[in-house]
Amino acid sequence: MAGQEGMKEVYEFLKKCGTYYLATVDGDQPRVRPFGTIHMFENKLYIQTGKKKDVSKQMKKNPKIEICGMAEGKWIRVQAIAVNDDRVEAKQSMLDAYPQLKGMYSATDDNTQVLYLKDVVATINSFGAPPKVVKF
Repeated sequence: MAGQEGMKEVYEFLKKCGTYYLATVDGDQPRVRPFGTIHMFENKLYIQTGKKKDVSKQMKKNPKIEICGMAEGKWIRVQAIAVNDDRVEAKQSMLDAYPQLKGMYSATDDNTQVLYLKDVVATINSFGAPPKVVKF
């Protein structure tokens, strides 16, 4: 499956997960941490973090990421390139979708960072069923 329909399926799966895990590379060391933001804006899938965090610095140095999450007995792995989007509109859209972040972030501060996922290959697996691959 590809395109908008595939992106929507990945978005909905990650929303069901609530918390998913995002992996980056730090030199020769993989780093994994929990994330909870996933948002669709202007036909792209976005994540959010703070520019002061190590994860932001790692994605700037090497934008290849992988996401893994589990929901309803299935799991997803998402390979992607994380692309920074510094536009106020993109940041505000994320903050509107996650109002609980507004205490820590704003669309005009120097810390808030939103990134969209590009060259996505997502695989949804479950025991006993063939994997489903989604690309966008």
